[in-house]
Amino acid sequence: MGKKTRARALAENEAKAVARMLRVSPQKLNLLAQLIRGKKVSAALADLEFSRKRTARDVRKCLESAIANAENNHQLDVDELIVAQAHVGKALVIKRFHARGRGRMSRILKPFANLTIVVREGEAAVS
Repeated sequence: MGKKTRARALAENEAKAVARMLRVSPQKLNLLAQLIRGKKVSAALADLEFSRKRTARDVRKCLESAIANAENNHQLDVDELIVAQAHVGKALVIKRFHARGRGRMSRILKPFANLTIVVREGEAAVS
């Protein structure tokens, strides 16, 4: 006898992907999450492809993973997918010190972030 399977947290027409420990501050990553939120996945991929931000590559990779999960695991139609949610969370912060004048130190914070993307099969919200 095995353990009972846990109920699915998402709706039947949704799939998600999570990118953890991205080496960027959550504030900067949230700018890219706002860029793709509510768009069709084809438009979101195009926006990320031509974005000049360094982390656009990581966001694009996470979005492609969510699309692949929707197609392979949940048999959703790729052409009908929209980015339902894209939210950013904090991960750990590495603390470093930088030598300053007169024998003093200043703190440098190197934050990490988590990104969760949920894609949904349905109509895109016009905005």
